[in-house]
Amino acid sequence: GVIIDTMSQTLVEGGRIEIRGFGSFCLNYRPERLGRNPKSGESVVVPAKYVPHFKAGKEMRLRVDGAVQEA
Repeated sequence: GVIIDTMSQTLVEGGRIEIRGFGSFCLNYRPERLGRNPKSGESVVVPAKYVPHFKAGKEMRLRVDGAVQEA
């Protein structure tokens, strides 16, 4: 939808999204690294990439923790 498209575009442009009481989204850069194919054991280069990162806000963490402890 429109909200997800807008959020994605904000991240692509280097912005940060904060939703009070919920959390924030930003992009983390992962540099190129050497990985391994688990089937063959062969070394493969994993290309650099940007990945979305969510950090829950304090209020959300407290709500979830309280709900889990009650369950």
